[in-house]
Amino acid sequence: MSNVVETVKQVVEPILENHEFYLFDVEFVKENKSWYLRVYIDKKGGITIDDCVMVSDELSEKLDAMDPDPIPQAYFLEVSSPGAERPLRNDEELNQAIGEYIHVSLYKNLNGSKTFEGTLKSLNDDVLTLQNDKWGKQDTLEIPRNLIAKSRLAIQF
Repeated sequence: MSNVVETVKQVVEPILENHEFYLFDVEFVKENKSWYLRVYIDKKGGITIDDCVMVSDELSEKLDAMDPDPIPQAYFLEVSSPGAERPLRNDEELNQAIGEYIHVSLYKNLNGSKTFEGTLKSLNDDVLTLQNDKWGKQDTLEIPRNLIAKSRLAIQF
């Protein structure tokens, strides 16, 4: 199945570049008796439903025109945004999120908590700095990177 994912990545990348979108992820999975090809795309400012429809149409056309068919079994194609609270999986995605409100989960307690939310102010090899005016006098927190289990964008309420 990794061949399907790699092929789809190669086909979809030029489509996304033409529209100044970027590829977040591709997955090809079987759920119950059906196969799903899911393509997650994004752009600065966020993806719209119309963007997803456009990429779905273009990708479907390209895949259907390929011979031999890279996906011989029947499948459902889904093109969508990775979501408002998408994971931040690597340094590149964290750097793109500087200035954004994020949620951070830790492997062990720091200042009595294993989760924090705030605006990502900075990031280096050793420390991620969050700011949150709800924390009182000390409105910034430096979190050692080796304590971070997961991070994701968050919606601020």
